[in-house]
Amino acid sequence: MNQSNPTTIKFFSGEELPVELHKVRIVQKLHLKPIDQRLEAIKRGGYNTFLLNTTDVFLDMLTDSGTNAMSDNQLSSMHQADDAYAGSQSFYRMEKALNEVFGKELVLPVHQGRAAENIISQAFIRPGHAIPMNYHFTTTKAHMELNGGKIYEIYTDEALKIKSNHPFKGNIDIKKLVDLIAQYGKENIPFIRLEASTNLIGGQPFSIANMREVRKVADENGIMMVLDASLIGENAWFIKQREAEFANASIKDILRTMCGLCEIVYFSSRKVSSTRGGGICTNSKELFMQMRDLVPLYEGFLTYGGMSVREIEAMAVGLIETTDETVISQSPGFIEYAVKEMDKLGIPVITPAGALGAHVDAMQFLPHIPQAEYPAGALAAALYLVSGCRGMERGTISSVRLENGEDLLSDMELLRLAFPRRVFTLSQTKFLIDRLNWLYHNRELVGGLKFVEEPKVLRFFMGRLDATSNWPEKLVEKFKKDFGDSL
Repeated sequence: MNQSNPTTIKFFSGEELPVELHKVRIVQKLHLKPIDQRLEAIKRGGYNTFLLNTTDVFLDMLTDSGTNAMSDNQLSSMHQADDAYAGSQSFYRMEKALNEVFGKELVLPVHQGRAAENIISQAFIRPGHAIPMNYHFTTTKAHMELNGGKIYEIYTDEALKIKSNHPFKGNIDIKKLVDLIAQYGKENIPFIRLEASTNLIGGQPFSIANMREVRKVADENGIMMVLDASLIGENAWFIKQREAEFANASIKDILRTMCGLCEIVYFSSRKVSSTRGGGICTNSKELFMQMRDLVPLYEGFLTYGGMSVREIEAMAVGLIETTDETVISQSPGFIEYAVKEMDKLGIPVITPAGALGAHVDAMQFLPHIPQAEYPAGALAAALYLVSGCRGMERGTISSVRLENGEDLLSDMELLRLAFPRRVFTLSQTKFLIDRLNWLYHNRELVGGLKFVEEPKVLRFFMGRLDATSNWPEKLVEKFKKDFGDSL
């Protein structure tokens, strides 16, 4: 590592712990219900953590999307919002912030990241197109395929390794990229997509060195680059930590370098600046005009894009705060601590620690559960049972069913435990690790799941499942035996 994390402090004992460089001034009551009530709740939710009521959840680690803590400056900025339907000054303040942070002058606002994916896909993708990327995201894949495109994940050999010390598992494999262009022809590749801190393979970043190699191939073939910048702040932090050239660079300079290598940058503000909303940015008037007319059609007028102007004001402030190292490093610091502690306990967790959350490998955690019975989903349900902590399945449930009726098995079966910025404390993190450790020692009690209600698109959001046996009751019985009346 090149730099120390400003939120991780070395104690006199020699231990290094993440320290919250903020103070809590508003609190929200949490609920840690007894395990019998948690069993009832997960059954009502069809063993899908998305369908849990938050009153039944203790630590909500489902996602960092829209769940990051906002700053005092963000909250106060909302009071200056300009409520005009068209020409709102709130939009122009956001536009100025995006120009300062990303270096892009032309901005199209949208209500969230998947709306940006819809606009970009409709504007540029046609049937027969191939879209290379370091890894897909669920909504990205859906939008691109709905418009006739086919995605190709051209990740490196390191990407899917659970235990690794490779600093940039989110890199694109350059040889695979060159071969793909040769196979389909540059005229059939509308753009190359890079996702900052790849969501589905453990929040792993890419390097600027790799971006430059991709840029070189793109220039040689006249293909543009599109950057999903939803987790760009964390990716920039890892570049500062792990890429020697940028060890002394500011986060702002790294962000502008990354964005400067791509023609289009889009993002979910729910991640990058702790507010709801999103946007598409470019410096190309031609590309801007190809997308512009779709925004009023699907989102709203060009100066609000389906967002509340109060959220636009908070977004502008949040974007600037993304360049602050003490803000952007807080979540990675807690994730790194959790990953290291889990690894010490023998819990199979993706290393090195990435962005967004800690990612537990369900295939190694529950090797007795066949992939067709959704081990990552079963692990998410089991962890909720024994802890009240809500994680997210990132495996085959998040995949699709093929025309022959079989599942398209996921490359990885992960339980993602998200760490939104400035939300959880160290004692809460230790509680999570303790309950996960108990579950690991009793993992043989956990069984599989099966669908009982399966939507055709993005089934992981609303699908309902059931246990393949009475394993949840047996797990509860063992928990009570070990912990008594303890929650």
